[in-house]
Amino acid sequence: MREIQVSQITDVIERLCIEANEHLPGDVKDAIQTCRACEDWDIAQGVLDQIIENYEIADQQNVPICQDTGMACVFLEIGQDVHIAGGDLTDAVNEGVRRGYDKGYLRKSVVGDPVRRGNTGDNTPAMIYTEIVPGDQLKITVGPKGFGSENMSMIRMFKPSAGLQGIKDFILEVVETAGPNPCPPMVVGVGIGGTFDKAALLAKKALMRPIDTAHEDPYYAELEVEMLEKVNQLGIGPQGFGGRTTAIGLNIETLPTHIAGMPCAVNINCHVTRHKSEVI
Repeated sequence: MREIQVSQITDVIERLCIEANEHLPGDVKDAIQTCRACEDWDIAQGVLDQIIENYEIADQQNVPICQDTGMACVFLEIGQDVHIAGGDLTDAVNEGVRRGYDKGYLRKSVVGDPVRRGNTGDNTPAMIYTEIVPGDQLKITVGPKGFGSENMSMIRMFKPSAGLQGIKDFILEVVETAGPNPCPPMVVGVGIGGTFDKAALLAKKALMRPIDTAHEDPYYAELEVEMLEKVNQLGIGPQGFGGRTTAIGLNIETLPTHIAGMPCAVNINCHVTRHKSEVI
């Protein structure tokens, strides 16, 4: 049994909150640059040039890529041979977020009650997702999630009779309904299977996967390519001004489900698709 102190977890999360907000992942940068090279619409070219300039300034000056520094989504893959010592895990995660958003001068965007509102003042609580995995390590992924894109996400409980075509139509419906609101070019996370809640989690986890990787099942890998092409044929374009680049990536995650259902969730993210991981 390996022991990990909660203080170490707090320190890592503090740093990841800042780094994720200031430095866009390489796979996202590469996808934006590739799309810029393929654009033939002058306004779309100009918007993508501004997006590239923006994340380059953020890199150089260590400032947030976007003013919406998001709600902290923290994924913990905890090895079954790990013992977490020295305090409460949830408290440790929230303390890391609290310190990171304060030290990094990141916008505090969390309200303490969904209806009565009231800003908590430190961007906590974080949304924490835990998974027990084999081994004696702890993998931490911080994915700040802005709500211009989160608000455009949807879930639908399909009957199996809807088939693959129903899922394809739903993905396109969600993206087309979103239009310019999620600050395209966007990344589209799709979760298929499980239960109502699990499908939504799958869609969010899909956004944490590098967009230059494919689903391990060739069937879904082909579907990812097909749907990304169809999304880009919608012509929404960068920031909604038209063009070839409505999305720079589309990832699908799947799980088994009940014989009577086929849940599908689509979680939209903007071009500032932030995620940073570290293994302790």
